[in-house]
Amino acid sequence: MPKRRSRPKTTAKTRLSLAALLLTGTTASAQMQSENETDPAVLRRIEWFRDQKFGLMMHWGPYSQWGIVDSWSLCSEDEPWCQRTMDNYVEYCKRYEELPKTFNPVEFDPAGWAAAAKSAGMRYMVFTTKHHDGFCMFDTRQTDYRITDPSCPFHTHPRANITKEIFTAFRKEGFGIGAYFSKPDWHSPWYWAPYWAHADRNVNYDITKHPDKWKAFCEFTYNQIDELVSGGYGAVDILWFDGGWVRPDNKKQDINMAGIAAMARSYNPGMLIVDRTVTGRYENYRTPEQEVPDKPLEYPWETCMTMGNSWSYVPHDTYKSASRLIHLLVDIVAKGGNFLLNIGPDSKGNLPPESLQRLKEIGEWMKVNGSAIYGTRPVKPYKEGKICFTQAERGAVYAIYLADEAESEMPASIWLQSVAPRAGSTVRLLGAKEPLKWEKNGMGVVIQVPPAFRMNAPTKYAWAFAIEKPEK
Repeated sequence: MPKRRSRPKTTAKTRLSLAALLLTGTTASAQMQSENETDPAVLRRIEWFRDQKFGLMMHWGPYSQWGIVDSWSLCSEDEPWCQRTMDNYVEYCKRYEELPKTFNPVEFDPAGWAAAAKSAGMRYMVFTTKHHDGFCMFDTRQTDYRITDPSCPFHTHPRANITKEIFTAFRKEGFGIGAYFSKPDWHSPWYWAPYWAHADRNVNYDITKHPDKWKAFCEFTYNQIDELVSGGYGAVDILWFDGGWVRPDNKKQDINMAGIAAMARSYNPGMLIVDRTVTGRYENYRTPEQEVPDKPLEYPWETCMTMGNSWSYVPHDTYKSASRLIHLLVDIVAKGGNFLLNIGPDSKGNLPPESLQRLKEIGEWMKVNGSAIYGTRPVKPYKEGKICFTQAERGAVYAIYLADEAESEMPASIWLQSVAPRAGSTVRLLGAKEPLKWEKNGMGVVIQVPPAFRMNAPTKYAWAFAIEKPEK
């Protein structure tokens, strides 16, 4: 078995009317998620969330020194992301748990991260305050397995309380703040008790036989969340829980989400809580992982997806192209979701150069086409061939043409079969000053794109056409 873990220290307005809902093709359930939620402040915050559209996620911890997937190599499950670099599991766990002793990200620049994300057009963020391995990237008083412990060389750095520094820097840039928190804690002796082996990701003892251990774990978890949301880290907009196997219907793993939510919202009224994959009242929006649904969903949602292949930093990772990322953003927004894009900082505290280049290219596109993204809602038929549709609150419909990889020039005409302007309406290409000529074609419209626009497109990868007064 791994070396006994250090014992934690003990301390005690809905905007859209019914008519608008019918116009956009959404349903009332999308407005009233989470299930049975009645708090007006939470419902207003859900609408705020749906306006943001694009966010940044960051998985970061001492594991970045090894360039491996976060936490999962500690788990004994036979999954691809759990593979280890050593055959001796006991020795591997011992070395993994000693990683904080060499973690010293002296090039950490949260203001630079926030500036890069803002320039890309991102509007909210979610940071991993604690992943499943239990290492805390904040100054918790509940355990010495934390970034500010004297055993970690970074503890003397002026920015040692990493979570606080990140939240402060992003908040200054106007971002919504999200705190990722792992419900399971594989370092805690009250979750993976050192007396027993752990065969999988779950608690490694029978809670019904050892209720005192589970009670201690629940208190430990509650106290850590209290530290994060009670004001010392500023206002928190989203409490993003991971580890959905910690749930009442799985081995009795009930951590009292109702009590946690009440406590968190007493400090942050209207806070969104994402008890992901659990469903119910404390999953205010859903989070499909590494995938985009085939069609719009009947509740608020975000796709959380990696820019590369890994959630955490891996040397020589393969990053999605700017074209692919922009197309993903458009497709997700057209289906009513948000895009939470993950980047893993390296062991020195830098965002990989490839990721910064992608953010720069996305930002150039968003500066021109942001009005077709922010604050929009889905509108039927959502997608037509290579064209996705979104609708602004005041009624304008945007038709966003997704260019093929080798397509650098716009077509001479754009034919929309299911959306058309009213008589006398204006159609514009975002980024161009002059309106475009158009003519009705059956139930649709043909939009003419003059050679000057085709040869000198305002952006690459995708082009957005605004229909200011669409027919119903």
